[in-house]
Order: sequence, then structure tokens, then C-alpha cells
Amino acid sequence: MPGPTPSSTPPAAAANPSHNSRRKRKPRPKTAPPSALNPNWALLQSKLPHRPAATHLGKRKHDGATPAPAEPSPPPTAQEVRLEPTSDDTSLTKVVAIDCEMVGVGFDGGKSALGRVTLVNSFGNIVYDEYVRAVERIVDYRTWISGIRPKHMNKAKEFWAVQKEVAELIKGRILVGHALHNDLKPPKEGHQGYIRI
Repeated sequence: MPGPTPSSTPPAAAANPSHNSRRKRKPRPKTAPPSALNPNWALLQSKLPHRPAATHLGKRKHDGATPAPAEPSPPPTAQEVRLEPTSDDTSLTKVVAIDCEMVGVGFDGGKSALGRVTLVNSFGNIVYDEYVRAVERIVDYRTWISGIRPKHMNKAKEFWAVQKEVAELIKGRILVGHALHNDLKPPKEGHQGYIRI
């Protein structure tokens, strides 16, 4: 009894025609590019510097006869990016942005305490910027996140004074910021870590 030939199909495959044929995929619906959907996207793209797409093959070796293309610079870190004010007006505006930087206190630096508060107005200008002296000993300055170093604490103000000043400045204003729930947490008993409004 001869075995199955390569061209013959098994009985199960013959019974189920979808088994031996490739599945046809539905074509993806065509969508418009983001710049066509929102003109702000096109405006943003025109303002951003053009960076060539990264290759998956790696760097090309050069023999020295032709100069190697310049390496693209890595994207800037958060601390290198500067906000450019739209005017030189440093007055308080109806909308104010706040950012609080924390330092680590306690036995292992696991508790957070306020280290710096910055308020910025609608024009992108700094209205208030103060370092805050922690009540407890600072164990971790968290410099890689906060930018705070021990030398900044030489000119730091007392927490209670900063808290009062900030509360007066933001009273009746619209407050914006990233993760405000972290910056505005009520202090725990005996803990002076956050701004209270």
C-alpha cells in the first residue's frame, strides 16, 4: 500500500477547506494622517527639529575617505528642557502652575518631605520659587529627580512659612500641575511633607 504522496491532501484537510488555505485578513481601514485630522499636529511637527529615522541595521562603517555623518544627539533630559516664557510678565495670573519637589527623610529616606516649591504664571514666568527646610534630617536628596543638592538647603525657608506664602498666592486661582494629588496631600500626623490649601 503506497503512502500518501506529497501532493495528496489528508482527509481532514479535504473536509475543512479553510484548513489548507491561508486565512485572508480583512484589509485595515484607511485613516487620515494625524496632520489632516488636526491642524495643531501639523503646526507642532513644523516646529520640532527633524530627526532621521533610526536604522535597524546598525551603523555603517566608513573607510575614512568620506567623513562619517554626525551622530544625532540624544534627546534632552527633563532638567535640560527649559520653558520659554511668552512674555516678561511675572505677575500672578488667574491660572497658576505648581510643582513640588520632594526629598527623602526618616530612617531610610522612604518618607517624603517638601524640598522645593515653584509657581509659574500663565505666561510661563516664575512667580515663586523657594527651597524648603525639612523638619527631619534629609537622608536622600533625590537629586536625580528633584535637582536638589545639600547646598540649596543653606538658603531654604521654613516649611510653615512657605506653606503660608503659597496658600496666599494660590487662593482663588486655578491651580494646574502634574500629579497635584501628590503635591497637595494633607500632612500625616507630625509630618510636614506637603502643601496644604
